[in-house]
Amino acid sequence: MNLKGKDIISIKDFSKSELDFILKYAKKMVPFAQGKNNTSLLQGKILSSLFFEPSTRTRLSFESAMSRLDGRIIGFADPTITSQKKGETLADTIRMADAYSDVIVLRHPLEGAARLAAEFANVPVLNAGDGAGRHPTQCLLDLFTILTEKKNIEGQNIVLLGDLKYGRTVHSLAYALSLYGADLTFVSPKSLQMPKEMVEECKNLGVTPASTTKLEKVINKADVIYVTRIQKERFPDPEEYSRVVGIYQMNASMLTNVKKDMIIMHPLPRVTEIAPDVDMTSHALYFKQAFNGIPVRMALLSLVTGVML
Repeated sequence: MNLKGKDIISIKDFSKSELDFILKYAKKMVPFAQGKNNTSLLQGKILSSLFFEPSTRTRLSFESAMSRLDGRIIGFADPTITSQKKGETLADTIRMADAYSDVIVLRHPLEGAARLAAEFANVPVLNAGDGAGRHPTQCLLDLFTILTEKKNIEGQNIVLLGDLKYGRTVHSLAYALSLYGADLTFVSPKSLQMPKEMVEECKNLGVTPASTTKLEKVINKADVIYVTRIQKERFPDPEEYSRVVGIYQMNASMLTNVKKDMIIMHPLPRVTEIAPDVDMTSHALYFKQAFNGIPVRMALLSLVTGVML
């Protein structure tokens, strides 16, 4: 399957067969991501890493992925030290990165910024998160994690918990999980429910999600619980945030009667929504999930540059 030159803006831009191909290819990258094997696959290639918004895992895992492939990285993690401070437009920044590199990774606080960037770049643009919009590479590593642990996605009872209104990770993931035929349950405060248009997307793919405000009603039936942070930075109204912050807080005592093989995922960073005592349980998978970003992003960088194993 040829994905050379393809922009990765939204998970909806991919067919299920393309997603299957990416996930299968990512599995081949695991020993390289772990440092057990070495490769010079992308030697001579340059990645522009343009982060207009704070990031730890996404930025570092992309840079680690490029380094593991023996490529080079240029870019910034603080837009205040760039020409944006002088009034440069995003379009002009992208034009410059396009001239300097073979692939661009962009995180931006404005929804739609990645698709706009793709219009001005000739090299592939990978969306590393655009506001409350989409986060396709996070979605792919989440799918990879579930497949690795559960062997399949179809029929898995998957609970998406927390900020479903502003959480870009769950927007992409709900669509993809519906494409794979998972059973979905949305758990959130009424003010942070999954947007109606995204619920309709799930229904159009043949999945009708259940919805509740009470985690205790569904926790014991879950195969996967995907926890999200209540994101203060996304709230236009500080009072709205203060009413919901801390509303869901998972701890080890809540896991007494859950399924033995239930897994807990989180895109990180966490704040108070998962207590540290959960980390030592067999259910905690969020740190392994974070590692999985490296082989998945290695696979994507290889595929869009057209240099494959």
